[in-house]
Amino acid sequence: MTGTFNSAEQAAQDSNYFDITLHMYPIWEDQPGNWLYVEQAVTSNQAKPYRQRVYELTTSGIGVFDSKVYLLAEPEKYIGAWKEKDGFEDLKRTDISLKEGCAVHLKKRPDGTFSGATGEKSCPSELRGASYATSKVTVHPGKIVSWDQGFNAAGGQVWGATKGGYVFRKIQN
Repeated sequence: MTGTFNSAEQAAQDSNYFDITLHMYPIWEDQPGNWLYVEQAVTSNQAKPYRQRVYELTTSGIGVFDSKVYLLAEPEKYIGAWKEKDGFEDLKRTDISLKEGCAVHLKKRPDGTFSGATGEKSCPSELRGASYATSKVTVHPGKIVSWDQGFNAAGGQVWGATKGGYVFRKIQN
C-alpha cells in the first residue's frame, strides 16, 4: 500500500474519472505500529490536496487487517511532506484524531489481493450535503482500487464515482 499511485490511465479512458494522484508513505517507523501518511490531489494541482489522512494498519486476525483513519489537526503543515525523510518529525499522535466508524476492514482473498470496506452507514460525513460516506478498497500488487461515495440521510448519493472505483496504478515506490 505504499508509494505513489495515480488514476491517469483510467481518466484517459473514461471522462467520468479525474486524474488523481495518491501518495501513501510510512511515518513513525521507529515507533510501534504501522502508520501511513496519505495525500490525495488532482494530479494537475498537487499543491492543494483535497484529502490528507493518517492510516493506522492493524491486524485483527489471520489475513485480516483494519485500516483506521485519522484526521490531522493542521493538515496544511504536511502538504508534500511525504517527499522528505524527516517531513513528519514534528507530527505527534496528539496531532491526529480518529475518524470513528471509518476504518476499512481488509481481508485476504484466495487470489492474494486484500479487499474490504467501511461499515454500511458507520462513517459520518458532511461533505457536499452527505450524512455518511462509504469506502470500498481492493489492494492488488501495483494497484489499488478505491471507491469512495457520500450519501445524504435519505440514502441518495451526493458525491463520489457512480460507475465503480478509481483505479490507482503504482508509479513510484
